[in-house]
Amino acid sequence: MEALAIGSAPPRPPGLALPPLTRHHHLLLHRSKILAPRRLVAAAPMDAAAAAAGRGGPAPPRCARAETDSEDAVATASSPHSAEAAGAAEQGNGGPAPVADAADVEGVDGIRIRRRPVTGPPVHYVGPFQFRLENEGNTPRNILERIVWDKEAEVSQMKERRPLYMLKGPLENAPPVRDFVGALKASFDRTGLPALIAEVKKASPSRGVLREDFEPVQIAQTYEKNGAACLSVLTDAKYFQGSFDYLDAIRNAGVQCPLLCKEFIVDAWQLYYARLKGADAVLLIAAVLPDLDIKYMLKICKILGMAALVEVHDEREMDRVLGIDGVQLIGINNRNLETFQVDISNTKKLLEGERGQTIAQKGIIVVGESGLFTPDHISFVQNAGVKAVLVGESLIKQEDPGKAIAGLFGKDISPVSAA
Repeated sequence: MEALAIGSAPPRPPGLALPPLTRHHHLLLHRSKILAPRRLVAAAPMDAAAAAAGRGGPAPPRCARAETDSEDAVATASSPHSAEAAGAAEQGNGGPAPVADAADVEGVDGIRIRRRPVTGPPVHYVGPFQFRLENEGNTPRNILERIVWDKEAEVSQMKERRPLYMLKGPLENAPPVRDFVGALKASFDRTGLPALIAEVKKASPSRGVLREDFEPVQIAQTYEKNGAACLSVLTDAKYFQGSFDYLDAIRNAGVQCPLLCKEFIVDAWQLYYARLKGADAVLLIAAVLPDLDIKYMLKICKILGMAALVEVHDEREMDRVLGIDGVQLIGINNRNLETFQVDISNTKKLLEGERGQTIAQKGIIVVGESGLFTPDHISFVQNAGVKAVLVGESLIKQEDPGKAIAGLFGKDISPVSAA
């Protein structure tokens, strides 16, 4: 059906008559999103080299399951075969893994976003021109959906350049995994305050560039010196101006803090790549990943020795994650990733009652995220049950991000002060 949205129907064999359309067929056609009116937004000449080659530049991302499966890459799983694929990965062969069905994962396991455009990509090529056709099916409804759609296409290209089998050799020489969860517990025990995951972050979609003189290694070193238990490194380039090279550079510079790869994970291939670049932990966002994907990725993280911070925003996502075995870290994001609005009381709301009791029984460490700028904010989320916080903007925008840590907590939490 998706192919029919952007092209003509295949030729009909001679003498083969089409069956008459019934009233039922007309209703289906009328309701179909495929026939939604399209609006021409922009047109631009395509790359000259591509035009000379007789093609319209790189092929746009494809959605069909058969087209996105890769025999040499472990991808996200959204089927009962997930465990089998994880078992294959554990045996070291990295066999083919199921891929979440095309676009229609909305509503599955609490997912409200559409993982891919419903009616195919909005960019098409006609002769020497590139056209952008927008309709309801291929226009993101919020910033999170836009980021995820772009990330799906980006990861697909990365996998083509470096299939999983090409990562296996370098992975054997990757630096040893450091204990991310252990570092958070040790910091909490030492200071009596939530352990700090300080974020190396240049920009965000809502705030723009946060720091012009951005030196990731220097920032990481000053965070570590001033009491950060772990570091979070943004690797998304398009929306956060991050890079996997930053992760690699910080690890190779001798920083001892365990590193969290802060990325929009949509494919298990990214887990292997993050480990290759020195990550000790990764972020898994419940708003993006169905339950089976999270379970599958947790298994891969365990194989690779990495921790996983599973991020939630609302009650439904929290209940989903609490029903998954093996979760050690839950991040409560006070920022709604669909609207980017921040409400710090969200942390307290999600930790009240039975949910808080379940978290305590399972020994899960809760990480407070977003909207934390003052000692009062830290005290508020700690009283709610948080034992670690992930902070970026309130530190990175200060002239000295390291010294800003003492201002955030209301005291010096560096190891030197404890000694």
